[in-house]
Amino acid sequence: MNESFICDAVRTPFARYGGALSTVRTDDLAAIPLRALMARNAGVDWSAVDDVVYGCANQSGEDNRNVARMALLLAGLPQEIAGSTVNRLCGSSMDAVIGASRAIRCGDAGLMIAGGVESMTRAPFVVAKADRAFARSAQVFDTTIGWRFVNPLMKEKYGVDSMAETAENVAEEFHVNRADQDALVFRTQQRWARANAAGFFKREIVCVPQGDGKCFDTDEHPRPDTTLEGLARLPPIVKPGGTVTAGNASGINDGSCALLLASEAAAARHGLAPRGRIVAGAVVGIAPRIMGFAPAPACRKVLQRAGLKLSQMDVIELNEAFAAQVLAVTRDLGLPDDAAHVNPNGGAIAIGHPLGASGARLVATAVNQLLATGARYALCAMCIGVGQGIAVILERC
Repeated sequence: MNESFICDAVRTPFARYGGALSTVRTDDLAAIPLRALMARNAGVDWSAVDDVVYGCANQSGEDNRNVARMALLLAGLPQEIAGSTVNRLCGSSMDAVIGASRAIRCGDAGLMIAGGVESMTRAPFVVAKADRAFARSAQVFDTTIGWRFVNPLMKEKYGVDSMAETAENVAEEFHVNRADQDALVFRTQQRWARANAAGFFKREIVCVPQGDGKCFDTDEHPRPDTTLEGLARLPPIVKPGGTVTAGNASGINDGSCALLLASEAAAARHGLAPRGRIVAGAVVGIAPRIMGFAPAPACRKVLQRAGLKLSQMDVIELNEAFAAQVLAVTRDLGLPDDAAHVNPNGGAIAIGHPLGASGARLVATAVNQLLATGARYALCAMCIGVGQGIAVILERC
């Protein structure tokens, strides 16, 4: 069995809904980190790339018809290179990384690119076709996030809770109160501010030129001036007396991320320096109504698969879809709410959560944190809509 190594990782800054990336087509957005990888690794024979695998959760607009293939062509990679787009909702680009690594490990590939993209700003409305002749009604759905074209049987058997409703379900079932959720948000905003001031994200972020000649090179979503008092004033968004608010939930964002993966032989052939080894990956299913809790069993599964213990994980990048689910997961794993090695540079509530790009971002940030600290192992995990979880373990090279 070959080993699979991460040799480089780059992403756009993550933008707010309607923000700095709102005028960039989704397929063009997906091409940006691919061009950056090519520029940063000029010694690579790019015709040797075996496949480009991208995650994308929407695929209803400019990301339709295999955005991975369109992005690689737009980026200037040779037309002989194939591309595939995968959809595991929020876990899409982490799934892309695991899938690309699997191809390398089994010997089907030597050089791969994996990543993901999401423009939630540019997600289109979709209209259902008429269900009978001469129909005069039309169903219109916003594809930014959540359910559409609901199957009545699915609703009857499992429910079709919105993402915020699932977070409220988790908060109730696992007894996560509002004050603790808001405290997590305050910590994650402050951690991002400290990391950004120290220049931590410069290694992974590529500048996106703006029409006014300026360079968009810093995550747009964070709110470092967040206070506990301000968070406490926000109203609940699911139900009266609830705990989930706009402040303790992740945002609606735009962004893309790509990683360059190689076998040991391919890395040597192309003059690449491995940064991290992909040790193992795993996915699990869970009740859709508490989808946010799924990283807990996913972490246990991947640790068992790797033959490692949670105590050996020096860095944990846990996607912050909602503060409620993060705390439910960390508490179930026996970690303190303010564990310094969990999202040490801030999480998605600060940085942003462009669905199909977030998993690759977690892996990129985890590798960079391992390199910055000299630590050995990192664990990355995410919850996924409709009740799934995904996790991957990395080792610093």
